[in-house]
Amino acid sequence: MACGAAREGKSDTAALELLPSAPRKMNESKTGGSQNPTCVFCRKNDDCPIKYGEKKTNEKWNLTVHYYCLLMSSGIWQRGKEEEGVYGFLIEDIKKEVTRASKLKCCICKKTGASIGCVTPRCKRSYHFPCGLQRECIFQFTGNFACTVCNNSDIFQKEMLRMGIHIPEKDASWELEENAYQELLQHYEHCDVRRCRCKEGRDYNVPDSKWEIKRCQCCGSRGTHLACSSLQSWEQNWECLECRGILYNSGDFQKAKKHTLPSTNVGITDCLLEESSPKLPRQSPGAQREDLLRQGSKFRRDISTLIIELGFQIKKKAKRLFINKANIWNSALDGFRNHNFNPSYTIEIAYVNENDHFGKEQPGSKQEFLSLLMQQLENSPLFEGSLSKNLSLNSQALKENLYYEAGKMLAISLVHGGPSPGFFSKTLFNCLVYGPESTQPILDDVSDFDVAQIIIRINTAATVADLNSLLNEYYNYLELIGCLRLITSLSDKYRLAKDILVYHVIKRVQAPFESFKQGLRTLGVLEKIQTYPEAFCNIFCHKPENLSTKILSDLFTVHTLSDVQALGFWNSYLQAVEDGKSTVTMEDILIFATGCSSIPPAGFKPTPSIECLHMDFPVGNKFNNCLALPITSTYKEFQENMDFAIKNTLRLEKEENSHFIGH
Repeated sequence: MACGAAREGKSDTAALELLPSAPRKMNESKTGGSQNPTCVFCRKNDDCPIKYGEKKTNEKWNLTVHYYCLLMSSGIWQRGKEEEGVYGFLIEDIKKEVTRASKLKCCICKKTGASIGCVTPRCKRSYHFPCGLQRECIFQFTGNFACTVCNNSDIFQKEMLRMGIHIPEKDASWELEENAYQELLQHYEHCDVRRCRCKEGRDYNVPDSKWEIKRCQCCGSRGTHLACSSLQSWEQNWECLECRGILYNSGDFQKAKKHTLPSTNVGITDCLLEESSPKLPRQSPGAQREDLLRQGSKFRRDISTLIIELGFQIKKKAKRLFINKANIWNSALDGFRNHNFNPSYTIEIAYVNENDHFGKEQPGSKQEFLSLLMQQLENSPLFEGSLSKNLSLNSQALKENLYYEAGKMLAISLVHGGPSPGFFSKTLFNCLVYGPESTQPILDDVSDFDVAQIIIRINTAATVADLNSLLNEYYNYLELIGCLRLITSLSDKYRLAKDILVYHVIKRVQAPFESFKQGLRTLGVLEKIQTYPEAFCNIFCHKPENLSTKILSDLFTVHTLSDVQALGFWNSYLQAVEDGKSTVTMEDILIFATGCSSIPPAGFKPTPSIECLHMDFPVGNKFNNCLALPITSTYKEFQENMDFAIKNTLRLEKEENSHFIGH
């Protein structure tokens, strides 16, 4: 077997000669001209990517190689980045390998340049790659390659490598073509009901009308006109025949009431669905109420289902991020920008202290890290506004590509179980979903006091003379932003105010917006948002609901053999906190136990739990989301100890984290 080159400095390659027959001479092409150069290793000019790998020529150094000849060579390693040299193999290293191989004869063709050596220590045979193929050798490729379909790298990869099948690391040539993925960006727009009632045809689609096409909420690969399925609005859920059958058989199907669009002549009786809804047994009023509650709960879980689906991309392979809590932003930035970081890898957190000269690491909670990171992002200079925020215009952030990184961070946080962002304005969210050209900002989107005053004064102008006076007063500003216009009537003030609003909120931040949007495409998050905007709007534009005694009580599971009295004290303590009879809040308790101030949309992993221990004060294990309650003799002692530990622990953590301010 032959030891060859290694991709990313980690892999081995090998060639195994199977047949002990006499050497056979191969037909070798002579060195060709510039139009058909020969490989510096095998000296063949064949251009057969399937057999020899891609043929690559470096015109500057007049050097041509077959990719497999280079990859299998025993004395060269990939020391550069992918774009350097030839796929990361530096030119100087290739030239050294050619020199080394020039002293080695191929055991098959007896010519020099045999760069591939047998991996068996005692075997001194060397080969050209084509000679080895002709002699039916097995060339084994190993390293960080995986099946792109099932991602079963552990089984698939080992089996492929054992069989001598090369798994390419680079993108396929068709993927590099312009608009290669354009088809994936197209939404399904076709009415599939048994009898389409649209006279313009099944592909006719007019947004905001009864002839708008609604896609199946489950599979997205079937559609219907609103009128063809008696849907009142686009927000109303609809399932295709196949998905409805699956839901019904699984027991999750709830029969929907039929509605008629007020503006259509299509009635309930003559509207043909793909198939009548499955019949359900009649229910008592009490059962109907419980059914409605379950439906409401199911609707609230929609966003968690979508995020869990996004989480299916996460692979078992882990990437550890070293995070300094006093500098969360830059630590995360360094980790995400590392060329070895892959957003689809499982994230592990190790907290480090830059003042600790011994370099100690402490296992950290991923969800706590993501929660802290989202707090940093919300309060960063990349956004402006108080509660509902829009993107700001920060030239330094643009220069450092921080808007892209912010979008990427947000996408990674959502997919990996982070918290709801909750600070987007409806305008920013609508720009992401429907596009800036289809979004109308409002005055509340303007955080600049002076600009807001200009818009207010224009809107409240009482006469044309007043309006022209304002135009003269703000002439330089309006000329700078391209909003100067001829005033002919008082109604022109509304168009002028709208132009200023659109410029300040949307056009002014076009570059940051496009960069942020590209980052949000990470792991397919933006596409998911655009497909299910109503579900994502709630977590992007609204803060999570306030925690209550019931929510926290239901959230934490109780370990078996826990102290009954301590659990009773725990329930009383939660009620006291909710009633304002404690110095801590519900959010403080959750942070103490998990590191998060709210419940993430996809829930906690692992599930928060409670145990009771013989000790004076509670202990929060954020890595395992476990809260250890103290066992005390009285409730008063229990509450005092809980308040003291939680309040002071969070205060100390806040002081430690406040040493680093800003980004």
